[in-house]
Amino acid sequence: MEGSGADLVVAPGRDATCQSWPVCRPRIPVTPSDRLRSRHKICARTRWNRQSQVLTWLGSWPGEGWQGRWLTASGDEDSGWTRQLAADGPRTARSSVTELRAGLNWLFLARVLRPGYGYFVRTKPAVLFEQAPHLISPELFDRLSQDTAEPITAQERTLARTALVKMVLHTGKDLEHLTTQDIFEFRDWMNLRHKANRGLGTAWDLLREAGVISVSGSLREAVRRGQLPVSDLVDSYGIRSPTVRAVLIRYLEERRPSLDYNTLRGTASQLAGTFWADIERHHPGIDSLDLPEDVAQAWKERLRTVRTKQGHVRPRQGRLELLTQVRAFYLDIQEWAHTDPSWVPWAVPSPVRRGDTGGIVKARLQATARMHQRVRERLPQMPVLVETAERHRDRQRTLLDTATTTAGGGLFTHDGQRYRRLAAKAHHGGDRYRGRDTVVAENVDTGVSADLTRAEDEAFWAWAIIETLRHTGTRLEELLEITHLALTSYQLPGTRELAPLLQIVPSKSNEERLLLVSPELASVLASVISRLRRLNGGSVPLVARWDPHERITGPPLPHLFQRRNGHRWSVMSYNTVHHLLNDAVARTGLLDAAGEPLHYSAHDFRRIFTTEAVTGGLPVHIAARLLGHQTITTTQAYLAVFQEDLIRSYRSFLDGRRAVRPEAEYREPTEEEWREFQQHFQARKLELGDCGRPYGTGCQHEHSCLRCPMLRVSPAQRTRLVEIIRNLDDRISEAKMNGWLGEVEGLHYSRTKAKEKLTSLDKTIRNSPGTQTDLGIPTIR
Repeated sequence: MEGSGADLVVAPGRDATCQSWPVCRPRIPVTPSDRLRSRHKICARTRWNRQSQVLTWLGSWPGEGWQGRWLTASGDEDSGWTRQLAADGPRTARSSVTELRAGLNWLFLARVLRPGYGYFVRTKPAVLFEQAPHLISPELFDRLSQDTAEPITAQERTLARTALVKMVLHTGKDLEHLTTQDIFEFRDWMNLRHKANRGLGTAWDLLREAGVISVSGSLREAVRRGQLPVSDLVDSYGIRSPTVRAVLIRYLEERRPSLDYNTLRGTASQLAGTFWADIERHHPGIDSLDLPEDVAQAWKERLRTVRTKQGHVRPRQGRLELLTQVRAFYLDIQEWAHTDPSWVPWAVPSPVRRGDTGGIVKARLQATARMHQRVRERLPQMPVLVETAERHRDRQRTLLDTATTTAGGGLFTHDGQRYRRLAAKAHHGGDRYRGRDTVVAENVDTGVSADLTRAEDEAFWAWAIIETLRHTGTRLEELLEITHLALTSYQLPGTRELAPLLQIVPSKSNEERLLLVSPELASVLASVISRLRRLNGGSVPLVARWDPHERITGPPLPHLFQRRNGHRWSVMSYNTVHHLLNDAVARTGLLDAAGEPLHYSAHDFRRIFTTEAVTGGLPVHIAARLLGHQTITTTQAYLAVFQEDLIRSYRSFLDGRRAVRPEAEYREPTEEEWREFQQHFQARKLELGDCGRPYGTGCQHEHSCLRCPMLRVSPAQRTRLVEIIRNLDDRISEAKMNGWLGEVEGLHYSRTKAKEKLTSLDKTIRNSPGTQTDLGIPTIR
């Protein structure tokens, strides 16, 4: 419907009744809402007068049609023109503004005007959002209000309907004619102004299920940018020289097959961004890789420092690595020119000389020293972090259980503090604004209220992340890629004993590996699986994980580290893991040597895992296989407690052993060798449990099993372990009476180790679910 001046044309087929005023009055049923009923008390004549008043005001502005004049008058701003027009009436200013906006809403509903998104942000016309679905595509709106396959709450559905009404009124389209481009436009407008896109993702899912838009996946998946071609990566830095742009693209294309996408992006950032874009910015007009000496020297001087977002200047940490990358760029071209003449025009001397990168070995040693110091500070504090995370998880779980059994408004006590459970917040819109059921309680003494459901969820996942990282030594990416399908087991044919294994999918080094699952790790994984099954009707949800490094979305799999995000399940992001870790560490109150709060990263657990494994007797080359390192040198950099001469001696011994290995060792194993492999696992059966020493290695602790860190005590042997501790106490008393001081010292050490194993065993039993959890792992016979 569009008109000019004081004339108004009603669109054919539109159900509207035109009165004496040139305004279309749509027919709308009255809803039971008290708020909406009060709005309908505005008489029709007053509403028509206000509509005419708006159109008269728009007639004073230039433009083509009513919409053109609305844009010229900046009607979406709604800063003062509504109050100015309302002041002309005999009623109070508040009543006049209410009447004026009610009349304006009818102009929007009649499609006389199309409001901008800024109008909805400034005025928040709730009545308009209620009326629009009854006039614009009412049947489709009713379909979207029905239950769907995914459990969408009433609040999420209401927010989605509000977002759809905004797009329908803004675009002038019916609901069934909306496109994905309309949704992207609305999303971009909100993001540009830092507004929350509440309900937009749910609206996308509802339109997709209704068949309005032909897409697959969520809105978040649709807006993600996948892997860009090399030309787009280079062009993002604004290279002006066509010659240099062409050689950079060709060079990166040549190296792309041997690089993962994240490394490719980093290389493009270094060569096209930090190197050549910086040169063009300070020395415009250069069109050749053969740089003059003064230009190259000036760039290397600028490379020494970097300016932070706060405007501070600090030394650049990766300067030598960047110089090495630029030098490799020039040297690669020179080498390729020997076999491919097309590279000859760009085979020029490198601006980075050998001496410019001479300190890179020293810089790497300094980085290794800083990493070792970081491990030394955090390794002794690991028990404090683990105990704090476990205690906080138990406290939040007990607090939530107590609050759940308390009626709304009731008081209860927990850990000596009084709480009051807050009743669900009532909304004037009724049940259609009801969200997910959560338990909220207020501390009576402090007056601080908290969402106990969310706090318990965060406490559990923080504990699960810490336990899994410290028992596996996996990378953060590998942690988030663990699925229910990664659990498997090996059954010994003789004893039919099951050895649980955890499959780590290829990550950084593309090394797939299997880790032996300890009882502590099995308890953690069982708790995670039980929780996901309980919250999802008995099964682990299938979700697709987005890899932010490779920019690809994987297939739907039963990932273990996933949480509910709205009505969808999604794998945790890197930021979520960092947030949970930082909160867990902050609760410990730990400080570093400088008195600053101690911080843990996910990779710190990997280094600590390596250090503890090797100091516990695990050979370095086996630790390298467990970590997925291709060379033992990488693993040695993780060891914060080894002296350099010891590593050098062991490396020489290992190289000598490998040099004399016969080629027959790489053949298929014989029946005798396979039988020997099986007997190894049978020989690991001990009095108190199992020995965790790797295959092919002898006992490193002279069969002092009670003191050995490789002993995994079975829960069934707890009573026997308690008896051993009591026997050690009696033997210590007897040794003291007889003056056997050497015997006392050895018995004291054995009792300390026995008590440590008892504490660890009790913690494992306490953390295990109340009932047995079927991990669903297959068996390899």
